[in-house]
Amino acid sequence: MRKIALVLLAAVAVVMPSGVVAQSSKNPVQKVDFAHVKEVIENPNSIYFYPKLLSSFMSNDTTMTLEAYRNFYYGQTFQEDYNPFRESVYSNVVEKLYYKEPHTRAECDSIEKYAQLSLKDNLFDLNQMQFFIYALKEKKKHTRAAIRQFRLDRLIATIMSSGKGTKEEPWVVITPEHEYNIINFLGYVATSHEDIGDGIEYIAVQRQDGKGVEGFFFDVSRMMEVAAMKFPDM
Repeated sequence: MRKIALVLLAAVAVVMPSGVVAQSSKNPVQKVDFAHVKEVIENPNSIYFYPKLLSSFMSNDTTMTLEAYRNFYYGQTFQEDYNPFRESVYSNVVEKLYYKEPHTRAECDSIEKYAQLSLKDNLFDLNQMQFFIYALKEKKKHTRAAIRQFRLDRLIATIMSSGKGTKEEPWVVITPEHEYNIINFLGYVATSHEDIGDGIEYIAVQRQDGKGVEGFFFDVSRMMEVAAMKFPDM
């Protein structure tokens, strides 16, 4: 876990508009109860039955509530194909295209194509979501971009609703990359990573404009639990 997290310190950052994060931070904090999540997503009679949530997500349903997203996001850890370290073979292709500016129409077509392929491999790759949205906006496909933006906003809100980023109330994530996504979305730059034990990780950040924030805490215990079962040799 430490090795992967340190590599991500140098990863490409996609910064979300501050208004999105500010709105997300207004949602009430609700501790993640994984036992309850497992119960509702595996119950065919539940509105949060995982296949139903997946179908709604894939059909671009913008009526999905934050609670639905919370069960969808954290429910992913109970799926057979869940891999907290999943990375699409297409992700590097998209990043190279995205950071080559300005973009021609053909290049935007390629960003859209490969970002979409990447997201088929990893539904919760927030960077690829942002790349996809960018390409759609550049191509004036504003309705599709808005739907994709809704997905991204909800996922950010989901993570931020799990805590406050403090030691007492850390944010709960299901992949190491999401730790850095949240920090980048908040406008900070990660400077170091520390595993402080009990499934809690601390990421120090570069302070901004005299602000007192020095770092944030993340709960990766569920991620580590599944990783230990699926990848015991890592």
